[in-house]
This record gives sequence, structure tokens and C-alpha cells, in this order.
Amino acid sequence: MKPIWIVDDDQSIRFVLEKALLRENLPTRSFTNPRDVLTALEVANDENGPQILVSDIRMPGGSGLDLLEKVKAKYPGLPVIIMTAYSDLDSAVSAFQGGAFEYLPKPFDLPKAVELIRRAVEESQREEVAEERMTDTPEMLGQAPAMQDVFRAIGRLSQSNVTVMITGESGSGKELVARALHKHSPRANGPFVAINTAAIPKDLLESELFGHERGAFTGAQSMRRGRFEQADGGTLFLDEIGDMPFDLQTRLLRVLSDGHFYRVGGHSAVKTNVRVIAATHQNLEQRVKDGAFREDLFHRLNVIRLRLPALRERKEDVPMLTRHFLQQSAKQLGVEPKRISDAALSWLGNFGFPGNVRQLENICHWVTVMAPTQVIEPKDLPPEVGVTTKDSGGTSAASLASEDVVTPPASLEPGFSAVDQAVAPVVPIALAPFSDSGWELGLEADAIALLATGRTDVWDELTRRFESRLILTALAATRGRRIEAAQKLGIGRNTITRKIQELGLE
Repeated sequence: MKPIWIVDDDQSIRFVLEKALLRENLPTRSFTNPRDVLTALEVANDENGPQILVSDIRMPGGSGLDLLEKVKAKYPGLPVIIMTAYSDLDSAVSAFQGGAFEYLPKPFDLPKAVELIRRAVEESQREEVAEERMTDTPEMLGQAPAMQDVFRAIGRLSQSNVTVMITGESGSGKELVARALHKHSPRANGPFVAINTAAIPKDLLESELFGHERGAFTGAQSMRRGRFEQADGGTLFLDEIGDMPFDLQTRLLRVLSDGHFYRVGGHSAVKTNVRVIAATHQNLEQRVKDGAFREDLFHRLNVIRLRLPALRERKEDVPMLTRHFLQQSAKQLGVEPKRISDAALSWLGNFGFPGNVRQLENICHWVTVMAPTQVIEPKDLPPEVGVTTKDSGGTSAASLASEDVVTPPASLEPGFSAVDQAVAPVVPIALAPFSDSGWELGLEADAIALLATGRTDVWDELTRRFESRLILTALAATRGRRIEAAQKLGIGRNTITRKIQELGLE
């Protein structure tokens, strides 16, 4: 194992850490100033380089923060723990902005310091393995049997131009599958064109699909090619096909039959050579029975059906996907990738993910920006995951001196920037995982998950969560004033005080 590098001008600190780490069978190498560290790094290699760097922040001959910056330039994935006797905000902020793994104020408790270093070692070893796996990241990830079935199907279809129907819940990655089918098909050199038929107004969808001639309608100043023409020689992905208006389904059936269509306002048939891949989260058989979807179009599209599993059906993939999205988020934002603890991964593994892979990706974006340290713990996860500060060993809300003031937790939600929420009168707090169709479906998903565990306190659990979030949201809107919050909620002062105590919101 590579050594732990300790940098401190205080001999007693170096001695104490060396002996403590030696008892843990962790090799060390000590330095008295940053210059010697940088010199050693020049000749270091993968075998004798540092596993962890533990550095003081203020030393003769150089600053620990300057050392942090230079070390990160050479070893971006190396965990660095910054120690200082000057426990001020500027030092802490500067350390974390520079990519420090953790900030350790002096004097420190030796067992806790050793525990922190041990955790940093474990994280660095895990990240080394993860980086090796992600050197050549494929377009899709998944080790679960259900995902392996999808990969096998894509492989079997790789030399085919057959029409494919992809089914799966919202956010499960249907477009990724469509892109993979295109990439591994004979049409890979042609265009891949995607359109969400549910996201475009009915009166514009026809023009989007088939194009229009100049003067076909008000505002049509010139001829426009539609998606079918744009995808000629390639693949057209029709997402949420179940929401397509009924009258347009007839036109779609015609072009799928013979490859001919007319632009809006046009009189000459246009010929196109397009492979169609459709996707939906709806039950198309039921839509056919309800008269909302043409049966002949359904059979035309449903030549080969691929069902994409929900994330809750492939929970063994959550750790791999989480680390992938954390790497991806850090790259997009130009910051050091965050690491995630086993405890936080366990919380994510037990979460129902009604928003599927897209929701996990959003959570990773959120923690990349908002997690206060380089290692993500359960308490750092967003409210929608259901981790309360009580669950993760802290307090749920800070009490101010006034009896009638409670400061709600200033948590930010995925999808809201810090600037957005700095000017917002209310801090958004999630009651339960939200879905595209509203919080009621999120509540339903949570209820289903709890009922499946065999628990007999589902009513009490969900009621407690509902009341807690409702009260905290009202307190956020009134800046912690209980009486005003109670008035806005339509309950009495005694009631809100009692609820705050019962729900542990003090």
C-alpha cells in the first residue's frame, strides 16, 4: 500500500500521527514544509506516490492551500485532508473550494483523525477501481440481469432495420436505448432525429413531423423540412408515441406503410427512407381498447418490443450509476468529483426512484453542487431521498432564542440553483419523491414501497412526513415565526407548538 504523506512543521503532530497510523498498519512519510513535498512529487510514481496527503494549512515556507492546488494539478483524484489551528470560515471554504477531502481543525481527537484518514484511504482505493472501470465508459451502464437482456436484444438487432417499440417508465432511459439501436445499426452513419410527440402542441406537431410549404399557414414564410425528411437515411425516434393525437396517427400509419407523405400545404408526395423507433410509458394495448390509439398503427409499431426496467428493478446498478453520474457532473461543472460513502449509497439503494435513472442523475448534479464536503454522507442527500438529519445523526432544525421562532433547514432541491433560492420567499422542501405527474404519484410510490416491506405503521409514517414538511415549509415562508405559520396553515398556536415537539422539529 502507498504511504500516507503528512506535512506539518510541528514535530509533535507528525510524531503522534505517525505512531497512530503505524498501529493501524498504515505506512507514512513525513515532511516539514510544502517545498519538500513538491520535490518528492516530481520523482514520485504510481507505486511510491501518496495514498493520502494530510497537510497543515500554515507553515513556514509555504501554505497548505497553495500545496493543495499544486497537488490537485498533478493528482486530481488524491484525497487531501487539511489541518489547521485557525478554525475560521475562510480557511474551511478555501480548503473545500480547492478540492480538499476534509477539513480537520486543531486540536483534534486522535481516534477521530485516524478514522477520517482510514475513510479517505478506503475512498481513494474505491475511486481507483471506479476510474479504471470508467476509462472507456459505454453509452449505457447496467449489470442487472434485466439490463443484460436489453443489451443482448440491442446486439441481436444490430444488423436489422426492423421497427422497434421501447416501453418503460418516464426517466428510465428509453432515448438512450434508441440511440444505441441506431449507433449499432446499418444506419449508424445516417442522422438520428428525436421528437417528443407529447411536448409539442397538437396544431404544430403535424408541421414538425412532415414539414410545411411556404404560405401553408400564417407565419409560414418559407418551406420547412419536417423530422421525417431530416431523418432520411437514418433513424427517427418518436418518444411518447401514446400521446400522439388520433388524427395524426392516420398520417403516421401511411408513411410507415409506403414511405410517402405530404408536407402541410403541399401537393407533391415526398419519399423518405427512415427507420422508426417509438417509445412510450403508457399501456398501448389499453389505449387501443379505450379508442385513443389506432390498433393498426399499434401493430405496425409493435414489431419488436423492448421493455426497459425501472431503476427499482435493477438496484444493483445504483452504485455504478451514481459514481458515473458524479464523475459526469463534476466534468460538466469543471470541479473535483465528489465521492460517496457506503452509508449514502445504502440510502440510495433503498430509495424507490419514481423518476428512475433521470432522477438519480439529477440527485448527483444536486450533491455535486450542494454537498458541503468531498465525501457525500446520507445527511448530504436531497430531501426527496427521505434522509432526515435525525436519521443521519444530527438535529432536524435549529432553535433560536425566541420561543416562537424555528429556523427550518435551508435545503435546496434538484432543479433550483442557489441564486434561484436566494431570492425565493419560500425554501422548497420535498414531501416525497416527485414525479412528472405530481406529488400524489410520489406519495403513492412511497406508500407502495412501505407496504411491500410488511410494515404496519405506514399511515403514521407518511402522516408524520407530510405534517413535518408542511410545517417546515410554512415556517420557511414566515421566516420561523410560529404564530404566523399557524395562521397561514389554519391551525392554532398550541397545535403547531405541540406538533413541532411531537415531530422532533425542535
